[in-house]
Amino acid sequence: MNTEEKIDEAIRNPKNLGEMTGADAIGTAGSSDCGDMLRMWIKFRNEDGRRVIDKATFQSFGCQTAIAVASMATELIKGKTPSEALAMSNEDLSAPLGALPPMKIHCAQLVEGALKNALTGEAAAPKVLAPTLSDSFQAPKSVKIKFT
Repeated sequence: MNTEEKIDEAIRNPKNLGEMTGADAIGTAGSSDCGDMLRMWIKFRNEDGRRVIDKATFQSFGCQTAIAVASMATELIKGKTPSEALAMSNEDLSAPLGALPPMKIHCAQLVEGALKNALTGEAAAPKVLAPTLSDSFQAPKSVKIKFT
């Protein structure tokens, strides 16, 4: 199966799609201003005295490749410690899909950003962020207009 077919399959059958209640960490990457946003929820468990990722889910507004990479990434990080997951690059997270076209590398970077945001800012994330990406888009924004 080539990269395009792998991406199509991951889009048709995404794994771990949707928000997670009771998450231990939440991370967001992207901007509602440009339209590409991804949020990742992570739940931990203790395994042999180590804190490891038990489950990860995601929600995305943006391109389909970001959905495919996030789907793969949520599977790849299961069982890893936070430091092991933080060491993964966007190339590592998208590797099961094959080499991404140059114009789609930002999709993998978006997933990497959400993962790193969740793992480095877990204490503040659940209190600061809107519950869903949809809520982020609907949040009122202040706009300053200067007339000259």
